Amino acid sequence: MGVAVSGGWTPIVVAALAAIVVAAAGAWLTALGPWYRSLRVPSWKPPDWAFGPVWTTIFTLTAIAGVLAWNAAPEGRERAWLVVAFGINGLLNIAWSGVFFRMRRPDWALVEVAALWLSVVALILVVGRHSGLGALLLLPYLVWVGIAAMLNRSIVRLNGPF
Repeated sequence: MGVAVSGGWTPIVVAALAAIVVAAAGAWLTALGPWYRSLRVPSWKPPDWAFGPVWTTIFTLTAIAGVLAWNAAPEGRERAWLVVAFGINGLLNIAWSGVFFRMRRPDWALVEVAALWLSVVALILVVGRHSGLGALLLLPYLVWVGIAAMLNRSIVRLNGPF
């Protein structure tokens, strides 16, 4: 029995590769060295080992949401909006790691994470026009970025000024 793929395999491959690139770039920018280890963090901070599995799940769900929306969207303008929304979101996702870990500016990262959170809201709205399931699959991403924002804010309050 074959797998029915309405848009062919290309959207699946592109979504998977995009998710891998964003994840790899963010991981490369995440430096858990002495500077990070010296930060005071709130007691409720998830353990460092949990971030990898959570982000892997989020990137998987995001790629699936992208494929669902792409396959349901008409060609042309609607698909272009999907590409723009996912592109902006991916860049903001990567940028947060660079600002927080490489630039060592949790205060600036707090501003950036607000933009990232808003980009996830925009992604949900754009995807939701074409796939209700796709929009629902993005909700864990929104929640996790909200948690990350609260953690980022706590780190700024416990360690600032930067």
